[in-house]
Amino acid sequence: MVRFPKAKINIGLSITSKRADGFHNIESIFHPIGLCDILEAIPNSTGKFNLQLEGLTIAGKVENNLVFKAWEMLQTDFEIPGVDVVLHKIIPMGAGLGGGSADGSHMLLLLNDLFELKLTQAQLLDYALRLGSDCPFFIIEEPCFVSGRGEQMEQIDLDLTGKYIVIINPNIHIGTAEAYRSISPVKAQTDYTKLSKTPIHTWKDAVINDFEAPMMRNYPALEAIKQQLYSAGAIYASMTGSGSTMFGLFNEQPPNMVFDPSYFCWKGQL
Repeated sequence: MVRFPKAKINIGLSITSKRADGFHNIESIFHPIGLCDILEAIPNSTGKFNLQLEGLTIAGKVENNLVFKAWEMLQTDFEIPGVDVVLHKIIPMGAGLGGGSADGSHMLLLLNDLFELKLTQAQLLDYALRLGSDCPFFIIEEPCFVSGRGEQMEQIDLDLTGKYIVIINPNIHIGTAEAYRSISPVKAQTDYTKLSKTPIHTWKDAVINDFEAPMMRNYPALEAIKQQLYSAGAIYASMTGSGSTMFGLFNEQPPNMVFDPSYFCWKGQL
């Protein structure tokens, strides 16, 4: 059985307060995009979890991979068989695109179908939240206003159908701790629940990722990418997550743009 976990972008990202549990409250729009990994699993008779990784290199132990953790949770609760898994990694890691979270959530969906567990969406969302704060979004995979740690979701009527998107990741690693040290939480300046009624061309100066300005001061290449996207005709360009991926939205097929050959570049239609 095969699934295709999609990446997401943040349209705006406001860090509104520090929580007592050490996390931060956020407000943002999560929107899925066509960039995806490939996840395949088949049952085995060994009772074990075997993971074959292809594509981009994933550092760390298998036991820390959310795909394994998803299987481990369901194996504990339902005694499902072992599985042989192939994960072909295309979405850059640590890039604000949610690739790891998407993989873990899609593993839950895959195992639910493969072993006919008949888990409801509410149950799947609960398991996904145990994997990570933003994992529940990838169970729904529809445009959502997110708040809290990212686990509170409200589907919104934001239709970007037909828009083109360009994704640029300059292979700059920005640690989460570094990103959060650079900002002071403030009340969101954007009412994200009304964003669907706001023309996209007005987002440029109003829909802001709080991480973007400080990260651009630390990494000037990010600002250069954003300006290049606007010069190429983007109607909105921004950083997603805590970086370092930049994206641009276009009304029409974007022109070919030349970036450093070491950059990860992807474009598609929403």
